[in-house]
Amino acid sequence: MELFDNLALGFSTASSIENLFFCLIGVLLGTLIGVLPGIGATATIAMLLPITFQLEPVSSLIMLAGIYYGAQYGGSTTAILINMPGESSSAVTAIDGYQMARKGRAGAALAIAAIGSFFAGTVSTFLVAVFAPPLTDVALQFGAAEYFSLMVVGLVSSIALAHGSVVKALAMVSLGLLLGLVGTDIYSGTPRFTLGIREYSDGLNFVAVAVGIFGIAEILRNLENESTRSVLMSKVSGLMPSREDFRAMIAPVLRGTAVGSLLGILPGGGAVLAAFASYTIEKKVSKNPEEFGQGAIAGVAGPESANNAGAQTSFIPLLTLGIPANPVMALMIGAMIIQGIVPGPNVATEQPALFWGIIASMWIGNLMLVILNLPLIGLWVKLLTIPYYVLFPIIMAFCSIGVYSVNSNVYDLYAVAFFGFIGYVLVKLRCEPAPLLLGFVLGPLLEENLRRAMILSRGDATTFVTRPISAGLLFIAAAVLVIVFLPSVKAKREVVFQEED
Repeated sequence: MELFDNLALGFSTASSIENLFFCLIGVLLGTLIGVLPGIGATATIAMLLPITFQLEPVSSLIMLAGIYYGAQYGGSTTAILINMPGESSSAVTAIDGYQMARKGRAGAALAIAAIGSFFAGTVSTFLVAVFAPPLTDVALQFGAAEYFSLMVVGLVSSIALAHGSVVKALAMVSLGLLLGLVGTDIYSGTPRFTLGIREYSDGLNFVAVAVGIFGIAEILRNLENESTRSVLMSKVSGLMPSREDFRAMIAPVLRGTAVGSLLGILPGGGAVLAAFASYTIEKKVSKNPEEFGQGAIAGVAGPESANNAGAQTSFIPLLTLGIPANPVMALMIGAMIIQGIVPGPNVATEQPALFWGIIASMWIGNLMLVILNLPLIGLWVKLLTIPYYVLFPIIMAFCSIGVYSVNSNVYDLYAVAFFGFIGYVLVKLRCEPAPLLLGFVLGPLLEENLRRAMILSRGDATTFVTRPISAGLLFIAAAVLVIVFLPSVKAKREVVFQEED
């Protein structure tokens, strides 16, 4: 009964005129950046963080959430129509979706993707509503030692699930942790790693770091690879799948929803890994695996359901524990901090309207997406004809104005330029920047809980292994790290991420 009362509160919050407007803006922006290859939800949210400072907390977080799961919808449109995934999680959809389009079944492929996404989004949002409150109650029992161990698990998981070399991912997390230490020591009040620059005494600006590493670096990478885009399809017909299509998609949608819901909770997993895992499963269980790559319906329905389910359930660790499951969730934590909200289990008890309003907005947003996406397909595809040299100056100007407006600090612009260059170099070195951002966000929290636990235990480091929950979490972290370095797992990992690239 309490769940229904909370959902009623959430829907009353999310259905206000203001919040409905920002939800609509979010899903439309998400679809747009999902359609345009090379921008991505992470970069877009990073660029929009400064604007959220001027909005109400609920409205800003609803809009940012809409951008994230809206991008999963938009990415499938160009993946199916012109074999150009707008989002990395839509790369799998392009394999069979584009083949369906070549056979004149583009409308059916788009409808299957939209229906699968809507079903997965609806179910996974229900899972968020059901499992978030109990996890919040558990999290309220955590002490400093348990939080430290939990964050270690999150960072180790992000290393294990990062693309490419495990050693490079470990280096990125370490670099992120070091960047998080810049500023004033929380206990002694002594400035550290500020290079004598007074403006950095409060630490590096999260918005500046995120915009630089994801926004500016992505612009530089796109300019390097800029090529003429050719729009192959201008008209789509036959948007209603046949009865046979519905029969063929039911099982893959259910399996994809289950896989995505599980992997979305894991740090570093999320939509991308869920989509590839779903495709692999569908190919293994299929009675006709030879159809995959030739326009198999399961190759569209499964991954599309999985990536949307993964996008939604990644909010569970964010809302309950204050732990980001992926870079977008790290940016959401940044948005909460900008609004003066301390991420963690107290959000549900201290600001229930915010907590349940975000959850309810996911249902509303998914409904908006399935209604809006199919009629606007022609418009989205036409946007691909806009040359990137027209887009990038506007994006860079928007980034610079936004970052400067947060603190009116010119050093933040220097930081954007510096981290934009660093992000570009990391991409060229095939180092994924996502673990760096997770390390940067969790670094101060990790240090604070480590030092608090040591103070409470009077300097006894065994407190981390004598407390059952903390010891269990550290054991999980150690086991994951050992497993990742096993030769068989390492070889399998290289194959998976090579396929993804």
